[in-house]
Amino acid sequence: MFNKLHLRRSVSAISISLILATTAYATETDAPQMNASNTQTTIVEFGPYKVAVPKGGYYDRFRMNPDLDEVAKDPAAGNIDYFRTIPKKLVDTRVGKVWSPNFYYRTSNIQVLMLAPIAKLKAKLPAPLEPLQPFPGYGLVSLTFFSYAVGDVDPYDEVSVAIVVRQPNAHYFNSTELLSSMRNHKYYGYVLALPVDTEIARVRGVYGYQLPKWLTPIDMKIGSQDLQAHIFNTDGKPDLSLTAPLPKMKTVKPQSRIETKTMYQLVDGKWHSTSVESNTLAFGQKLFPKNVQLVRSSGPLSKLLDDLGTNKILRLDVVKDAQLALNMPVPFPSLDQKKNHK
Repeated sequence: MFNKLHLRRSVSAISISLILATTAYATETDAPQMNASNTQTTIVEFGPYKVAVPKGGYYDRFRMNPDLDEVAKDPAAGNIDYFRTIPKKLVDTRVGKVWSPNFYYRTSNIQVLMLAPIAKLKAKLPAPLEPLQPFPGYGLVSLTFFSYAVGDVDPYDEVSVAIVVRQPNAHYFNSTELLSSMRNHKYYGYVLALPVDTEIARVRGVYGYQLPKWLTPIDMKIGSQDLQAHIFNTDGKPDLSLTAPLPKMKTVKPQSRIETKTMYQLVDGKWHSTSVESNTLAFGQKLFPKNVQLVRSSGPLSKLLDDLGTNKILRLDVVKDAQLALNMPVPFPSLDQKKNHK
């Protein structure tokens, strides 16, 4: 058995993790349609690919390089001073030149952090990545429902299953690394699944980042007293369903709670890192949460969580309002060198 005090201290150090975001609701039996509005669509290009996006939407108007003065006129975007501190650059990618980082002006997310046997996590991680091991024989898996209400690529929802990993090239003990992550507000992960509910989000993720994305219905709602999140199979049948009471929420000053999450992935056979910086504005957390219901069905995410051996939920994190800046992948050659020396 784990020492509960040690467990509580360790989980607190990991807090809000890996990749993040806002709205919508579905019952467990009625699958929603793919994220879409009643507005007309237009065809745009992302590298060599052509995708339909909302006509007059952010992607159609700005092509990832927004006029922030125009964005500031959108009441749905809220205060955007944070983004004025982050210059966009036209960067070379595997699909051509792309403006980076990608801005998400209003987002929310629901995350549960779960224990999983370390042997099962190692079996899913490509070398030389190593799972963070805060307790003997166990590592951590995060399941996160994101919703992006206003952003450079228009509204969409997303679900992430990720393994919390050790920082590459770090030589700390696992416990020391946890404390370092807490102190520096920096977290690291490897994403195993990242389904989305719009085609532009899928195309960007698959061809720009080489992430495991597919198109499927997703729904999420953070209410005044509870929260609900659902992902469905492509045939409309339930995959995962998460319901829980809403933890006590806290509102903080803009740019007072900045965190950086970094994911590592192989792009064209070479290791890359992708960072996302979050400016959290309203959030709630609950350690060892009660009355959290995570219902697994017969879908790919349910099977993945079963394969990982996830069991006890250590922490529930709810971000009701946040702003994000997501960068394009950049080469991380030290991981390639470690792999070649294995």
